[in-house]
Amino acid sequence: MKITKISTLVVNARMRNWIFVKVETDQPGLYGWGEATLEWKTKGVVGAVEDLSVLLIGQDPRRIEHIWQIMHRQYFWRGGITNYSAMSGIDQALWDIKGKALGEPVCNLLGGPVRDTLRFYDHLGGGLLENMYKTIDPSEFAERIQISVEKGFTAVKAMPIPVSEYIESASTLKRAAKCVEAMRNAVGDDFDIMLDLHARCTPAAAIQFGRMLVDYNLYWYEEPCWPEHIDGLVEVARHLPMPIATGERLVGRWEFRELFEKRGCSIVQPDVSHCGGISEARRIAAMAEAYQISVACHNPQGPVSTASSTHVGFATPNYLIQEMVRADVPWRNDIVTEFIPLEAGQCTAPTKPGLGIDINEKEAAKYPFQPEVTMAYNHRDGSVADW
Repeated sequence: MKITKISTLVVNARMRNWIFVKVETDQPGLYGWGEATLEWKTKGVVGAVEDLSVLLIGQDPRRIEHIWQIMHRQYFWRGGITNYSAMSGIDQALWDIKGKALGEPVCNLLGGPVRDTLRFYDHLGGGLLENMYKTIDPSEFAERIQISVEKGFTAVKAMPIPVSEYIESASTLKRAAKCVEAMRNAVGDDFDIMLDLHARCTPAAAIQFGRMLVDYNLYWYEEPCWPEHIDGLVEVARHLPMPIATGERLVGRWEFRELFEKRGCSIVQPDVSHCGGISEARRIAAMAEAYQISVACHNPQGPVSTASSTHVGFATPNYLIQEMVRADVPWRNDIVTEFIPLEAGQCTAPTKPGLGIDINEKEAAKYPFQPEVTMAYNHRDGSVADW
């Protein structure tokens, strides 16, 4: 069996351009899908997939680890979010091919399910741009978290920290704390709430804010400060009782090593569309297990990324919960021939061969590339802010 073609299909989903990677073989009808979505870097990733394809045409797609090593090591320049995202999409597609060729779901090829069900968490308001990233009033937080409850979810992630100064004022932090209070009061204690700070805070501000939230029993406290600053994450983790989650912007197992060694988090969030694919996500998860760190793959992307993450989740002992977006665009499920059925915010193990989904290319073609909605913010003084 040989790889005959590697191509990309870009689908504009408003805030993101989904980058689907299709790997075709010389076996009639046998191909695989992966996802390499990287918002605001779409053309760079598409180009990186083309660059890697030069090395892979003619290779046996079943030699997944060998191909991973080719993609990582064969060119002189390694690493970087763009290259790793391209590698991730191809890697997922290879697992899809191997599963289809063997008639087995990918999670079975990874050792088989280690759990009967996998829980998913919702984004505030289902992941619609305005609901997740532009909600600012406490009453809106309370109303929108109820939408997730009505859809059967038992956990939600929200973003209460506005784009402001590095060291937020007391009034800003208190207002953000009221948003968390409103959500907790709306859903009670039998519901899990995660907060994403998007690394907008300094370690000191993250600690100050976290202390205001102790009574609200957060499931986790995500990216409280820059992920490049491991010592800052360690500082926050040492001063707060809630679990720290991070890792979505790290790629390759080597970038996770220091985070684990210093215990800068309790929950690590590799992204199967960025970190190096299913293969690398599994290796990162195994490293995390040695440090008693849980895994919850980052996944605000499209349906192929969700499927890939789900297979990793079912086969990974230290997996905690799975992120998903469901309402970013109304036609989300129209472009896939199958999608993961959820009941009460969870699903059972996939049983269909490969990743278990296929892309309706004709439907996907209705939404060609457009520049993504930009999230360009400035501080009050006009300087550039982390969005």
